[in-house]
Amino acid sequence: MSEHSPSPAPAGLDAIDRRIVAELSRDARLSMRQVAALVHISRTAAHTRVQNLVRHGVIIGFGAQIDPRALGLHVSALVVVKIGDVSWTDIASRLSKLPFVEKAQAVSGDIDIILTVSAPDHEQLSQAILRDIHSMPGVISTRSHLILEEIAGHAPAEAPDIWH
Repeated sequence: MSEHSPSPAPAGLDAIDRRIVAELSRDARLSMRQVAALVHISRTAAHTRVQNLVRHGVIIGFGAQIDPRALGLHVSALVVVKIGDVSWTDIASRLSKLPFVEKAQAVSGDIDIILTVSAPDHEQLSQAILRDIHSMPGVISTRSHLILEEIAGHAPAEAPDIWH
């Protein structure tokens, strides 16, 4: 197994692991001492559990949550993409590298890819969709849906503990 590949996932996460994931989902800057206090275990146990969660690929990274508007990206859209007889991984990789494309997701049903796209204004969003996305070889059609407002739901493991 390569150095960057996660080990096989543990048989199951217990309530403490899920609480650790929930706390780190809310604030990835928590110290091990703070994590330990929040989930009522020792600092050593918290450190060991977090390392295991990373090693098993449950936690895949730590990072900041960024407000696109604070970066000047004031308009966002979900772009539904239908592709032709091309490799999903190839076209998704090319689409995800385009300016303003934040995320590419494969989906089931009568569409193939959903892109999240954010731009400074409507004109640049329109250019990104029409010029860059819609005209990419392999793209058959696009349908865009402006995001008017976004309300966050539960972060992973932040929902009531219903896992067993």
